[in-house]
Amino acid sequence: MVKKEITSPAKLKKELEEAKAELVSRNKKLKLSVKTEAKKKVDKKKAEAKKKAEAKKKVDKKKAEAKKKEEAKKKAEEAKKKEEEAKKKEEEAKRTYEEELEEQLTEDEIKNFAIDKTDMDKLVNRVTEMIAGYATNGILQNILWRKLKLSSRDGSRLALKLEKLGNITREKILENGRWTYLLLIKKIPISTISIENAPCLVCPVEGKCSTDGEISPKTCVYIEDWVLTELKTKKRHETN
Repeated sequence: MVKKEITSPAKLKKELEEAKAELVSRNKKLKLSVKTEAKKKVDKKKAEAKKKAEAKKKVDKKKAEAKKKEEAKKKAEEAKKKEEEAKKKEEEAKRTYEEELEEQLTEDEIKNFAIDKTDMDKLVNRVTEMIAGYATNGILQNILWRKLKLSSRDGSRLALKLEKLGNITREKILENGRWTYLLLIKKIPISTISIENAPCLVCPVEGKCSTDGEISPKTCVYIEDWVLTELKTKKRHETN
């Protein structure tokens, strides 16, 4: 039988105090551990929340960029559409009656155009000669039609006819805010009218005439008078 040692009150008190201190220390450690774990959880949640916020921010940024690109694309398309509409309106504003006629009429219809009770060969020759008189400067078609007392309708068809025949070229220009054509000579048709009254045809000494002879076109007074008469006649016709 083991003899049980009797503990003194002082020692017992000391052991109790030590046990109590150890318990308090453990409680503190436990509380600290709990707080630490809780803090870790909170920090972890904060980190996750921050990560989610950053991810959301990136997504929002991408959405904003995509939206910005879409808006820019939309604006570019609208600008392009407006530009095309403006260009179309500009082209329509430039469109002339002659261009509409060219779409409506065939080449044969244009070439065969004729004005009632009018000798078209003479008219074509006269108009071509008048345009030729303006050399490289050309003449505005509306001015020419007024000189010839032609309507815009007939004048436009006649201009197309002359162009198809290869006698003139038409240059589209803007005149006083309206589109019209400058008519320029390209080819003068052959005509015998200009030599019908030439003195050479009835000259009695035509056989003796030469450039280096005593009788020469260079010194012929008949030719000089004829040329001056023709010029005066031409100017009178153009004035009328």
